[in-house]
Amino acid sequence: MESSLLTGVSGANDTSGITEDFVRVRSATVQLAARLHPEDTVAQSMPDASPVKWHLAHTTWFFEQFVLQQRQGDARWAQLFNSYYQSMGPQFSRDQRGILTRPSLAEVMDYRKRIDDQVLEMIETGAVEAMLHILQLGLHHERQHQELLLTDVKHLFSLNPLEPTYSDGQPDFARGIATPMIFVEGRSGIVMMGCDETDRNEEGFSYDNERPRHRVILALHALANRPVNNAEYRSFIEDGGYRDARLWMADGWNIVQRENWQRPLYWSQDLDSAFTLRGRQDIDPLAPVTHLSFFEADAYARWAQARLPTEAEWEASAAGQPAHLGNFVESGILSPQAPGHSAHRDALYQMFGDVWEWTASPYVRYPGFKPLPGAAGEYNGKFMNGQWVLRGGSCVTPAQQMRATYRNYFPPTARWQFSGVRLARDL
Repeated sequence: MESSLLTGVSGANDTSGITEDFVRVRSATVQLAARLHPEDTVAQSMPDASPVKWHLAHTTWFFEQFVLQQRQGDARWAQLFNSYYQSMGPQFSRDQRGILTRPSLAEVMDYRKRIDDQVLEMIETGAVEAMLHILQLGLHHERQHQELLLTDVKHLFSLNPLEPTYSDGQPDFARGIATPMIFVEGRSGIVMMGCDETDRNEEGFSYDNERPRHRVILALHALANRPVNNAEYRSFIEDGGYRDARLWMADGWNIVQRENWQRPLYWSQDLDSAFTLRGRQDIDPLAPVTHLSFFEADAYARWAQARLPTEAEWEASAAGQPAHLGNFVESGILSPQAPGHSAHRDALYQMFGDVWEWTASPYVRYPGFKPLPGAAGEYNGKFMNGQWVLRGGSCVTPAQQMRATYRNYFPPTARWQFSGVRLARDL
């Protein structure tokens, strides 16, 4: 691979600080898993989710295969923990990862330590310099799995009648303020979107699907100053939103009927409480609504006589805002929170953190997009069909992952991620 195609955590040709970055990121994943019992790490709640033990192993497999470029120990593990890289060999069926009782959690943790020691030795001897770009990709890849670990645990625990808690107690956070929804005019005309070699986050990193920087034309529009909150979405429910086919796309209406959707994922039938990573909690009416599919977000927007923003509109409004200042996983709150400020004219709140915001944009390549060479080219590009873009990060996203150009993507039916909605309107 050419390192110019991907720079990262500490710069493409600079190994200073990479040891600290590697240890910090790898340790954070272990710390997230440390709150769980060994039994919690094996189960798989649905095909879209993965067991915690698999996340711990797969992120290690990435460094083993792409950085060390060799298999350690039992070669069969490569098949177990390869996610979707066809060019790296066969993969174990994704929807059956929950039956992998072996290797044990202890063996997986030994595997992590063994690979970590070898990568750190490469860094210390300078042998990693030629692979620095892929090492940095591996660290950002692991941050993505830290978020998936938490969303997958939440889904798993929600299915247990005991409703176990991932995190006990209530964290300290400021009480939210009732913030009126105001529509703020966005940038229009020709604007720049995406990033290039000089326009990345403060770490100097971007994924291939964020590039290249290119021009787009935006019509006159406005974005809501904050995400839709729980009280507003409850009004949609009580007004018959889930029973009115006129509000829904055809595929969305089909799944509403087939799956009997009547409210957001994890909400109780009486609409008063929701399952969280801290167990069952009363629903905060002022906090952003979350765990909505694209179809639900779109239906709500139609009901509110608005629409979803395009990802270009969203990015143009978010550009220049400090992306790391939001309710991310580092806060320890692990749930979306109500705005902490009253509304001011022309101010946009909670663009980063709290909830991923569905956009009206399908996940497709930018003009001039080039996937990374080799197996790493499978990371993003081959998923550019049948998915929709989300922006902004959530309450379980690592803050260092986020930037205005970051493109997340999921199928329109996905609900188990912390996904919400910000409205837009034409002017």
